Amino acid sequence: MIPVEEALAACLALARPVGTEDVPLARAGGRVLAHSVLARRDQPPFAASAMDGYAIRAGDRVAGTALRVVGEAPAGRAWAGAIGPGEALRIFTGAPVPEGADCVVIQEDVTRQGDRITLGERLDEGTNIRPAGADFRTGARIEAPRRLSPADVALCASMNVPEVTVSRRPEVALIATGDELVSPGEAPRADQIVASNSYGLKAMVEAEGARARLLPIARDNRESLEQVLRLAAGADLIVTIGGASVGDHDLVGAVAAGMGLERAFYKVAMRPGKPLMAGRLGKAALLGLPGNPVSSMVCGHIFLVPMLRAMMGLPAGERRRFPARLGCDLPENGSREHYMRSDLMPGNDFPEITPYGSQDSSLLTVLSEANALLVRAPHDPARRAGDIVDYMPLTPLFA
Repeated sequence: MIPVEEALAACLALARPVGTEDVPLARAGGRVLAHSVLARRDQPPFAASAMDGYAIRAGDRVAGTALRVVGEAPAGRAWAGAIGPGEALRIFTGAPVPEGADCVVIQEDVTRQGDRITLGERLDEGTNIRPAGADFRTGARIEAPRRLSPADVALCASMNVPEVTVSRRPEVALIATGDELVSPGEAPRADQIVASNSYGLKAMVEAEGARARLLPIARDNRESLEQVLRLAAGADLIVTIGGASVGDHDLVGAVAAGMGLERAFYKVAMRPGKPLMAGRLGKAALLGLPGNPVSSMVCGHIFLVPMLRAMMGLPAGERRRFPARLGCDLPENGSREHYMRSDLMPGNDFPEITPYGSQDSSLLTVLSEANALLVRAPHDPARRAGDIVDYMPLTPLFA
C-alpha cells in the first residue's frame, strides 16, 4: 500500500490537459477559462449619473439656489450641450453627465416648478457621478485559469467579450462491474443489488464540469469486461467501479493489463478505499475505484475530482482542508489515513465537527447526511473533544 499523498501525485501525473474550445459567452457559465479575457472598453465608458436628479455645476450647489432646467438626459440618450452657471439638466441613473456639470443633486433634494428648480436645505455631499473607467479600463484582465462564476460571466459581458476560450469538458466513461448489480428501476433477484456508485459518480463528474458516459454494467467475466472497456474508446478518463480487489472475481486489473494498461499503483493506505488502482490505458487515464458505495464516492472526492480539475487546467493538488473543533472523543487511529463521514456545525471560533457513529463503507445514508469528511492521519493519537482537527467539506456549508 502507498500513502494517499503518493497515490494522488500518481493520479495527477496521469491527468493530461484535454485542450480548449471557444464558446459563446451565453454558454460559458461554470466552464474553466483557458485564456485570459481582456476588456475592450472602459466601464463605465463615460462619466455617468449614479442617481435620478439634476446635473449642475458644483459652484451652484448652494441651498436655496434657483436654477433653470435646460434639458433632459435619460439613460441611453446623451444630451448634446454644456451646463452653464445657473443651469441644470434633468438626468437619470446611467445617463452621461454633460460637459460643465460637476455633480448630480438627487431629485429628493429639489423642488421643481415648470422649468425652474430650487435646491433644498440639506444637500448630498457626494457628486453622485460614476467616473469613466471607475470599474475597469480597456485592457483590464480576467485571469485564467479559473472556473467562470455568474459574476465572471457578467464581467466578461461588460467588457464587451462575446466569446471565451475554455477548457474542453473531459469525457469520463463510468463502468460499474459485478454480477450482483442491476440498474435502477430493474427488478433485482434476491441475490442482487441496485447499482448506485456509477450514478453518484456521474453527478460528481458533471458537477465538476466534465461529461460522463454511463456504460453498461460489466459482468464478472473477461469477455464482458473487455467488451465494455472497448466501449470507453474516446474517453479522456475511464473510471471502473469494483472488481479491483483480490477476490477470484475481481478481474479489472488483469483484464485491463491484457489490453495494455500501464499501471501506476495498486492499493492505498486509506479508509474507506484501500483497493484503488490507477494507470494509463491507451490515450486514456484509468482510475479503478472500490466497489463499496461509500469507498467509491470518498475516493471520487480524493482522487477523481482533482484529476478532472487538472485535466481542465485548474491548479492541481489535494482537496483543500480546513480546521475544526472536534465534537467528541476519538480513539487512536490505525495505520491507514481515515476519512470519517461527519456533521459540521457553526462554532464560536472554528466550526465543530462530529463523526457519525457508524463508518461502515456500505452505508450511503450516512454519506448522504454528512457534510464533511474528518481527516485523520495514520496512527493519529487519541483525540479529545475540543481538539483542532482537519476536515474536507462535502457540501456548501451553513447556507
